Amino acid sequence: MSQLPDISLLLDALLLGVTDEVYVLNVSTMQLVYVSDSAFKDTAYDLESLQEHDLVSLLGVSESMLKSHAESHRHHSYFVEILQEQTPIIGNIKHHKLRLMVLPSAKKIFILIIKNDVADIAAGLSAGESGAKKGLSENETRSQTMVANTPGLVFQFQLDNNGEMKFIHLTDGCKALLGLTAEDLKEDSSLLYSMMNARDRSVLRKRLEQSTTNLSLMNWEGKVWIDGWQDNKWLDLRAVPRVLGNGVLQWEGIMTNITQSKNAKHEIEKSRRELVELTAHIHKIKEQERSAIAREIHDDLGGNLTAIKMGLSSIINKLSKGQEVTIEQAQGLESILDSTFEAVHRISSDLRPNVLDLGIVAALEWQAKEFEKQLGITCKFTCNQSEIPVSTDQGITLFRIFQESMSNIAKHAKATHVNVDLSAFEHDIILTISDNGVGIKSSDTLKSNSFGLRGMRERVTALHGTFAVQQSNKQGTVITIKLPVE
Repeated sequence: MSQLPDISLLLDALLLGVTDEVYVLNVSTMQLVYVSDSAFKDTAYDLESLQEHDLVSLLGVSESMLKSHAESHRHHSYFVEILQEQTPIIGNIKHHKLRLMVLPSAKKIFILIIKNDVADIAAGLSAGESGAKKGLSENETRSQTMVANTPGLVFQFQLDNNGEMKFIHLTDGCKALLGLTAEDLKEDSSLLYSMMNARDRSVLRKRLEQSTTNLSLMNWEGKVWIDGWQDNKWLDLRAVPRVLGNGVLQWEGIMTNITQSKNAKHEIEKSRRELVELTAHIHKIKEQERSAIAREIHDDLGGNLTAIKMGLSSIINKLSKGQEVTIEQAQGLESILDSTFEAVHRISSDLRPNVLDLGIVAALEWQAKEFEKQLGITCKFTCNQSEIPVSTDQGITLFRIFQESMSNIAKHAKATHVNVDLSAFEHDIILTISDNGVGIKSSDTLKSNSFGLRGMRERVTALHGTFAVQQSNKQGTVITIKLPVE
């Protein structure tokens, strides 16, 4: 702001609708460089005419007082209220105090001066409540309405003799936010400190000390324990200091409940950590699967192909020498070929089950029968439709989750009976797997190494579905997968 008069149009735009008189004064020359439209109206003078009058008659303060104020507050970016030395004689509206802010630039120093209107509240009070309401200015009424509807706790505090907060004003939100009445907290401000842990209490005192020293915004976030509700709550406290006319430092600010946003942030951070762990686990499993497939190809397919080659070489060698080839040699090669076909089918099925080509209903029904046949555990499969159309991704997801669930039942559940139901509705496809085993605790689903359940949940989430695992009302565990119909 090297040339403040050049931005008069900007000031006019910013002050549009403001009823208080606004003046900007060049400290070095003690000359007005800007006056708001409301000041022109109230004084009935233009800028040149006002520049000809002394500051005492216009503002009610002397040049020496303004210079002293500019010197002592040139590094402070806030308004300070001062009382006028005498009543101004210029202007139709009388004022009793000014608000000043020093605006330093590269080469010059300016003072922004705002005259505050005097509301004849005393006369209104003597006339009763209705008269008092009439005495309030429009700005005061607007401010009261805003404070009353502000979510959170609006407060004012000063420092006591020990440098601790001493609340002098608290709005009605005190009880809802802290479980304390405004009267209790004003009487004993240490109640707020007693609700914090040692670390948050120390940080709050440090921020208060910094705000006091630098006259800067005080910003603190911390957790408090509401004893009456037996609950923790996250608070955000912001307060701005200002120097009153008597030199006392006072803070005005607001306390708000940020528990919901804090919990959401923690959940996001937790989900990110879990996703990183799951990704690392999946990469590990993929490497293990690749190693297993490579081993099967090398050992089974490679061994079989080598045996076939050697057998054929032997037959060719005999035939070239005119020797007879026995039927046993040909049957041996045929057996190796059958074994090779089985290995190819097994590896291919592990990569993508061929049974899925028959549809998801047939695939799950076949897998249920295989589970019952291999482990001897009764597995009943039901479906409300003979065929349910699903996308390729949905089919693989339902089948793999079913396989993983059955594997978990076999390893941990100690179940004797499993029910599997696949149902299609207008908007959803729902797969429910329940057993009569020992059940699962909710804490087990939150374990850091429960990659199986976490992997299922991520598979379903990727398809915009929902995954739930819970203990049955009777006995055992119930897994529910819901996918949207495509």
